[in-house]
Amino acid sequence: MARYRAALCRQCRREGIKLYLKGDRCITSKCAFERRPYIPGMHHDTARSRKLSEYGKQLREKQKVKRIYGVFERQFRKYFEIANQRQGETGENLLKILERRLDNTVHKSGFAVSRREGRQIVLHGIVKINGKVVNIASYEVKPGEKITVTEKGAGMASVKKALLEASKKRTVPTWIEMNFEKNEATIKNEPVRADIGLPVQEQLIVELYSK
Repeated sequence: MARYRAALCRQCRREGIKLYLKGDRCITSKCAFERRPYIPGMHHDTARSRKLSEYGKQLREKQKVKRIYGVFERQFRKYFEIANQRQGETGENLLKILERRLDNTVHKSGFAVSRREGRQIVLHGIVKINGKVVNIASYEVKPGEKITVTEKGAGMASVKKALLEASKKRTVPTWIEMNFEKNEATIKNEPVRADIGLPVQEQLIVELYSK
C-alpha cells in the first residue's frame, strides 16, 4: 500500500495552513509551519505572490482535503464518484464519507492524536467494531457501531496516552459518543457539515471533477 513518506510539515507549508498532521505537535513551538510559514522550495517568494487561476484554486482545495485525510488520487476519485451517486450535495457527501473512515473516526474519538496514528493502530489490529477486529483504515463506520480497542498489542501505549489527553481537553464530535471510563466510542449518527468543520470549500472540488 502506497504511503506519503516525505516530511509531513511540507504539506502544511504548501497549502498555507496547518493541517494538523502530527497531532499535538502542531500546536507547539516545534511546528515547522510556525517557523517557516511559506511554500517549500528556493523560489517560495515568487510562488507565494503568484495569483492562482480558477483551476489552480480548485486543485489546491482538492490537494488540501486529500492531505488532511491521507488518501491518494485514485481512492479520492473513487470517493467522489460514490458521493456523486448519493442524494444531497456531492461536496458535502464527499466530506462525510472521508470523515467516517475508520482511521479518522479513531482519531476523532480520542484513541489517536492524529489521523496518521489512527491509521497505524487500525492496521496493527487492535481496533474492534462491535467486538470484531477491523484492520481496514478505509472502513466506513455506521450509526450504532461501537468502537473499542484490545487490551494488548503494538500501539497500545500510544492509545492510552492519546485517551488520557483526550479525556482532559479534546472535544469529541457530536456524532460520536465517547465513554472514557470504558474506552468505548459509539457512532450516534452520520456527521453533518457543521460537525466536520474543516476550512475547505468542497464545491471547488466538485467543479474540478465536473469538467
